[in-house]
Amino acid sequence: MKQNEEEWVEYKNVMEDVVKRSGLDKNIFYDLRGNHDNFGVPVIGGSLDFYSKYSINGQLGRSGHVNSVTLTLQAGKRKYLFVGLDSTMSVGLRGPTNLFGHPTDQLLAEVDLELSQWDSQPLKPVSKISFGHFPLSFSASSQSGKTLKDIFLKHSLSAYVCGHLHSRFGKNLKRYHLSSHRFLSSQKFFQFNLNQNPSEGSKNCSFGAPPVQEFWEWEMGDWRKTRAMRILAIDRGHVSFADIDFKSGSKKTIILPTFPLDSRFMSTSSSHHKYECEHMLPSSYETVRALVFSVSPIVSVVAKIYDTRYENLDIVVDAPMTNLGDESSRGDLYAVPWNYKAFQDPSADRFWLQIEATDIMGRTTMTELRPFSVNGLHGKVSWTWKEFFVMGCQWEALYYPILWVSLYFLLLILLIPRAFLFFSRKQITYKNVLAAKGFISGVGLVLQELCNVPIAWFGFLGYLFYLILFPWFTGQVFTDGEDKGYMTYMGWAVKSSDNKSNHDYIGSPDVMVVVLPHLLFVVLPAILSSGALAAERVVHRGKFLSVSGKKKDDYSGLDQRSVRYDSRGNRRSKFHFGGHWIRLILLVLCLVICWKHFK
Repeated sequence: MKQNEEEWVEYKNVMEDVVKRSGLDKNIFYDLRGNHDNFGVPVIGGSLDFYSKYSINGQLGRSGHVNSVTLTLQAGKRKYLFVGLDSTMSVGLRGPTNLFGHPTDQLLAEVDLELSQWDSQPLKPVSKISFGHFPLSFSASSQSGKTLKDIFLKHSLSAYVCGHLHSRFGKNLKRYHLSSHRFLSSQKFFQFNLNQNPSEGSKNCSFGAPPVQEFWEWEMGDWRKTRAMRILAIDRGHVSFADIDFKSGSKKTIILPTFPLDSRFMSTSSSHHKYECEHMLPSSYETVRALVFSVSPIVSVVAKIYDTRYENLDIVVDAPMTNLGDESSRGDLYAVPWNYKAFQDPSADRFWLQIEATDIMGRTTMTELRPFSVNGLHGKVSWTWKEFFVMGCQWEALYYPILWVSLYFLLLILLIPRAFLFFSRKQITYKNVLAAKGFISGVGLVLQELCNVPIAWFGFLGYLFYLILFPWFTGQVFTDGEDKGYMTYMGWAVKSSDNKSNHDYIGSPDVMVVVLPHLLFVVLPAILSSGALAAERVVHRGKFLSVSGKKKDDYSGLDQRSVRYDSRGNRRSKFHFGGHWIRLILLVLCLVICWKHFK
C-alpha cells in the first residue's frame, strides 16, 4: 500500500539482467506505471516517485504520460502504431482508495493526437494498438466527461491491451466494444456479454460509408503470481495473440496462429463488413499462417482444421506448412494455402483450427483448438459472474446510483416502521409472525422493535446523516511525512505538495471500495442485528409469560413447570439460559460485524 525502495532496486536489477541476457536493445522495452507504482506518491518526480528513478521508461527519459512508436513494414505498404498511456492519478493516494485510472482532458487530447498522426494518409492502412494499465471498467471519465473509450472508438483501434486485474477473476477478461448511437443505452453502466452483436441493417458497401467504430480490450493477466506472458502479432492487419502460462516451467516451443483469427476474441465487425462487401485484401486470406518460436530447430508444422457440424471433431484439413522465412518477426512464419471460401459459414464456431509443431528432438507441441470464421462472425463466449463483475460493469457510472439507493434504503427501513408506529395503533407481534409464517413480517417485527429502543434508532439515523454530511475519517495518505487528509463519500481532500492549496475530492470513485462495503456489510447488518436483539428480547419475554401464565408485570410465584433448581438448590426459570441461544448467535454476528468494520 506504499512505496518500498528495496523492491524498486530489485526490479531495476532484474530488468537489466533480462536486457543483457536477451541481447535486445533496451530502447524497445516499455514498462508502464500502474496504481501500485503510484501508491503514496504525493507528486510525480518527487523523492518517493521511484518509478521515475528505477523504471526503464524513467531511465530513458520517457517522462510524458503518452508515448508512441510507429513501425513501417512490408515495403512501406502498412504502418503499425503503438500508443502507451499513463492514466494513474496525479496525486498518488495510498491503497485501497487508489484503484481507478484517472485520464485528464489533456491526456485524452494527447492520445487522440497520437492516434491521428497518420490519418492524413488514408491510402496506407494503419494498425493501431494502445496499451495502458487500467481496464476501461476501472477508468474514470475526465473533468469534461470524456473517456478513453470515446477516443478508442473514434479511431477504431485494433486492440487496447491492459492489466490491473491480474488473473484471479478469470481467464476471459476480454471485452469487445462497439459504438452505440442509442440515446438510452445500458452500455453506460454495464455490458452483459463479452461480445456485442452489431445491429442488423442494410449493407452499405460504398467506399464513402462511415467505418464501424469498434475495438477489442484484452486484459493480460500477471507475471507475479500466475506467470502469464502474452505474445501479440499483427499479420497483414489481422491482430492475434497467444497467452503463455509459465507456471509449469519454460516452454521449448510456442505457437501463435495468426490467421484465421479466433472468432471468440479477435473477430471484428469491420472484417465481417469487408468480407461481405469483398473489400478485404484477398492475399491475406489465401493461406493459414502461424508463428513458431522454438529453442530447437523445427522439422514439421501441420495445420489441422476440424468440422463440428455433426457435433464431432471431423478433420477436414491436415496439411504440412512451409516456413516462409519472413525476417520481420523473431519467430518463424509458417503458411499453407487453402480455399478459404469453402469455410464460409453462418456459424462462427463450426470450424476449429489447431497447429502442431515437431522439433528435431521429436518433441510435439499443439495449440488449443480455437474456432474461426473467415467471414468475421463473432463466436459466443459468456463471462462468469466474477468476470462480468470486473469487466462488464462501468464502476464509475454505477457508484453514485448504488450509493444513493443504498442510503435511501437504509433511511427508509428506519423511517417507515417509525411512521407506521406513529400513525397506526396496530403493532406486529410474535404471534402475528408465527401465524403469517412470512419473512417480511419477521423483518417488520425486527425493525419495529428497533424503533422501540430510541437510543439505538436515533443513533443509526444520526450516523447515516453524519456519513452524508461529514468526513468519515482522517488518515496519512502518502508514504512518508505527516500530511493527512480526510475522506468523504465524494473522495479525499488532501493538501498539495506546496501546502498552499487543497486537492478537493480526489480518488473518486476509488473511495467506493470503502464506502459501499461499509454501508452494505457494516451499517445494514448492524441495523438488522440490533433490531433482532430487541425483537428477541420481546419474543423471549412473551414466551416466558405465556408458559408461566402470568401477567406482563407479574414476575413472582412462578409455576412449578417453569422452575428448575441449580446445584446449590437455588430456583431459576428454565428459560434463563436455554431460551437465549438465538441471542448468543446474534451476539456472535455482532462480533463479526465489528471485525468487518475494523478491517
